[in-house]
Amino acid sequence: MKINQVKKALAAGQVQLGTHAAYLQSPDVARILGAAGFHWAFLDAEHGPFDVSMTRDLCRAAVSANLSPVVRVADLQYSLVARALDAGAEGIMFPRVESPELLATAVQWTKFPPVGVRGYGLTPHWVDYEKVSIAQIIEHVNANTMVVLQIETQRAVDACDELLAVGGIDTVMVGPADLSISLGVPGDFLNPKMVAAMEKVRDICIARNVTPGTQTRSLDLAKFWRERGMRFLGCGSDTGMLYERASEIVKALS
Repeated sequence: MKINQVKKALAAGQVQLGTHAAYLQSPDVARILGAAGFHWAFLDAEHGPFDVSMTRDLCRAAVSANLSPVVRVADLQYSLVARALDAGAEGIMFPRVESPELLATAVQWTKFPPVGVRGYGLTPHWVDYEKVSIAQIIEHVNANTMVVLQIETQRAVDACDELLAVGGIDTVMVGPADLSISLGVPGDFLNPKMVAAMEKVRDICIARNVTPGTQTRSLDLAKFWRERGMRFLGCGSDTGMLYERASEIVKALS
């Protein structure tokens, strides 16, 4: 059974680079991102167009390309979490979290008993037909499924320590767009309010032994936050990278 190398590397203190797979509905996107050297990508089932079938195809392609697929669910609902995991996600990203009580319940959905309450519905293809028992699968999957908490509002920043006290969170990803809007500085990602809020989240993560991270929209922002200790580090998106590179080519040839 496959080890979640991103979770393992983060636990060892390493930086893991990822990106946002948001709109392009092709398994080749996952293969390309893996071949490029990204460690993980979050498949956006919150804002993107992915249904369960497409999520399954993307997850299978990602795993085969050594790209860890993390699915951002649309909402904190058991059915969304369980189906994403059954489709092959190696991690779940919870958006817009502000309630420790709801978070504690949602974390339970990601794990099989006795650790959590996830229902068992895995078939042999999920483990590539290895000769392993249900008990072995449960132990392995519980240990290797990654839980990512998004901090996206001022309220969540204020409650960050309480949220992380829930336990079972592997990493935090600050959502800078929504956080900047919540702070009254939409899109001003280096505004002192933004930097202070994100550094507060980072410091609480470190104190709680949780990996701090963020998504960024440019190399400069990614480097800025890498230098400041963000280790679950996302940069760019599938459509953004395609557009930027295409624009560079057209500009160079015009």
